[in-house]
Amino acid sequence: MWRGLGYLLGSLFTAVVALFALPVLIVPMMARAWASWHRRRADRLLLSPRSGPVRVGTWRVLGWLCTCIVTSLAFGLVVVVCAGNAVATAVTVPLWWALPAGTPAGGFAAGVPLSGWGTALTLGTVQFLIFAALTYWLVPLLARLHARICVALLSPSTAERLAQRVETLTETRAGAMNAHGAELRRIERALHDGTQARLVAIAMRLGAARESLSEDPQTVDRLLREAHEGAEEAMAELRVVIRTIYPPILADRGLAGALTSLGARSAIDTTLDIGDLGAIPAAVEAVAYFTIAETLTNAAKHSQATRTAVRVARVGDRLSIEVTDDGIGGADETLGTGIAGIRHRVLALDGTIRIDSPTGGPTTITVSLPCAS
Repeated sequence: MWRGLGYLLGSLFTAVVALFALPVLIVPMMARAWASWHRRRADRLLLSPRSGPVRVGTWRVLGWLCTCIVTSLAFGLVVVVCAGNAVATAVTVPLWWALPAGTPAGGFAAGVPLSGWGTALTLGTVQFLIFAALTYWLVPLLARLHARICVALLSPSTAERLAQRVETLTETRAGAMNAHGAELRRIERALHDGTQARLVAIAMRLGAARESLSEDPQTVDRLLREAHEGAEEAMAELRVVIRTIYPPILADRGLAGALTSLGARSAIDTTLDIGDLGAIPAAVEAVAYFTIAETLTNAAKHSQATRTAVRVARVGDRLSIEVTDDGIGGADETLGTGIAGIRHRVLALDGTIRIDSPTGGPTTITVSLPCAS
């Protein structure tokens, strides 16, 4: 009840403010910001997932603004009358003897005139119970009704949701293409500057060794030894490149086994909670693996964390990932901490990501990936 009471009184106050600030609030940008704030209040009251900015048409927002002012004033005044009379009755009934003769119990409605202890203890108490019961019953009901009206008017229509979906998919696909291009360039640089250079050096040493085969056995031995070492280094670099494309451990041990190995190698204490994952597409496994690996690396490098907890579960046709650390928080993907890369990988598969990292910590990264066959 108390949450609903605070919600309705806050709505009443904002409705009065809106009446005086109406010329400012009808500006589309201000109206959307005002609507987004109210939508978040409604989501909190209804315990719904937090919505992003309101993205409905301008006329829908203005229609909501008028409706919000009317309903906030009406519902708020009902609550003020009921709750105000309950409080006023509770105050005036015990103090009837100190008030002017005939003072009614309560001050917002026609109360019972108090002329003695009998009237105060019977009729005054009955009046208090009636208004208290009305407040207890009406406040949650009106608060939820007001919040649902707000959510209904500010939720996009089917056509608007489809348009937003197309826009989101366009952005995520563009981000995926950019990330794919950057990944290809990174692999090309790694192969060109590392592995290819070593293979060229090996070929040159083998050529020199062949020419010196009959004249200088010691030089041949040295060149063959260097070529052998170079071949091993080239193989090691190739394995590193391959791991960044699709870690072999995923193919060998599956996602659960790969994450267990990842947690064991983590620089900080890591607790794993892995449910029954079932069959998961390879692309989703790779994104999940790299997401957790990058998050653990960020926690070790940037958050000053001493412990991390990783939870992975299959919920219907989606894979849920939650990584929490006990660090200092304040994670910012604009600072080059790898979060932007995680976001691009997740959005490329039409997944969702939420980052909760208040200053002082903890940091929680929640990812949901579609994994239907």
